Amino acid sequence: MKNLINIAIVSLTLLISNYALADFQDGLNAYDKQDYDAAFEEWQPLAKQGNADAQNNLGTMYANGKGVLKDAKQAASWYQKAAEQENAGAQYNLGNMYDFGKGVLKDAKQAASWYQKAAEQGYAKAQSNLGAMYDFGKGVLKDDKQSAYWYQKAADQGDAKAQFNLGVKYTFGKGVLKDYKQAVYWYQKAADQGDAKAQSNLGTMYAFGKGVLKDYKQAVYWYQKAADQGYAKAQSNLGIAYAFGKGVLKDDKQAVYWYQKAADQGQAQTQFNLGVKYAFGKGVLKDDKQAVYWYQKAADQGYAEAQSILGVMYANGKGVLKDDKQAVYWYQKAADQGLAEAQYNLGFMYVNGKGVLKDYKQAVYWCQKSADQGYAKAQSNLGIAYTIGKGVLKDYKQAVYWYQKAADQGYAEAQSILGVMYANGKGVLKDLSKAKYWIKKAYEGGDSKAKKTWNTFELWKH
Repeated sequence: MKNLINIAIVSLTLLISNYALADFQDGLNAYDKQDYDAAFEEWQPLAKQGNADAQNNLGTMYANGKGVLKDAKQAASWYQKAAEQENAGAQYNLGNMYDFGKGVLKDAKQAASWYQKAAEQGYAKAQSNLGAMYDFGKGVLKDDKQSAYWYQKAADQGDAKAQFNLGVKYTFGKGVLKDYKQAVYWYQKAADQGDAKAQSNLGTMYAFGKGVLKDYKQAVYWYQKAADQGYAKAQSNLGIAYAFGKGVLKDDKQAVYWYQKAADQGQAQTQFNLGVKYAFGKGVLKDDKQAVYWYQKAADQGYAEAQSILGVMYANGKGVLKDDKQAVYWYQKAADQGLAEAQYNLGFMYVNGKGVLKDYKQAVYWCQKSADQGYAKAQSNLGIAYTIGKGVLKDYKQAVYWYQKAADQGYAEAQSILGVMYANGKGVLKDLSKAKYWIKKAYEGGDSKAKKTWNTFELWKH
């Protein structure tokens, strides 16, 4: 008799389970037909009875406002109930809620904890997100090896985001040995799934021949794929391809078109590039005001080249009212980031007292910074400072040293002065044959004083 009762209880349990399964499936069918009210009616009773899948789905309906008013707190509450029953999808979803502070207080540690639980059950999206947490040190200690481990787990399951991130790891050798072929392999996997970032990076690998044979046409192909999805970096790179005719016919109008797309999304380098197009009238009508507009946009984001050229525009009154103080302001911004040209220009402003009080020591300071980076004009001017003893003690040997540096780069003015130093034996032993060599070089380079020097020292005789 006892056995019969047990059999009856088991049968009843199976019957209830089958009914619950049917109700759950009815909910899925309704949801697929976008009949969210009906889906909610099917899943709510099941969720209240403790069905974890129904609880998770109910959470998603509250999260997205489907069949109910959007309510992040209710979503989090249902995800929590399901997550505590080891439902991997709910654990992932709850991790997301903590990650972004939706319906709960933002808590990276809690986010990482729930991602971990779901990841250990093999849930690919959670593995991918856990990899990102280790990548950036969110809620866990930053650990490139752990990051790569979890990206690999998710990538092996076909998660495109993880495939892209794993490609990045191989590109830079973070948590794995640097391996461009592996990077290309994973970028390709993600790109084939339509991941725009991966398509863009795959284009770059083709452009530079990293992990694949260099192929500009393939680079453009993948840039185009990503650019068509609105990815700003790819739009910028596609613009560059058109600007220089790499993988496509050179077309300044197309370059401007793609630069504009990326610039409108706030891509600083592209805003600078677009400014250059307006400044020189390539692919657009020449317009200094528009050039300044885009330089300013990029400069405000800290892009050093834009800050430097914006300084030039203020110094010369192009597209803006001439303003030496503003010129100095922007030169300083770029110079502080180590841009050699800006350092040279800032030194020039101190030499001439433009926008700042004249200060030869400051001039030499910035000139030296620029010269040390190999900027020929700065090297030549530093030579002049040592020649006349402005901002430094007069030192002909040092002067010659810096003139030589600039002259070796083909800077005609420095070649001309170096020739004079040899002709006069200042800082070097007098050597008219070397003077002749450098004056001739300067003349060929277009230096206006070289011919006079040639005649003064009668260098044709040597």
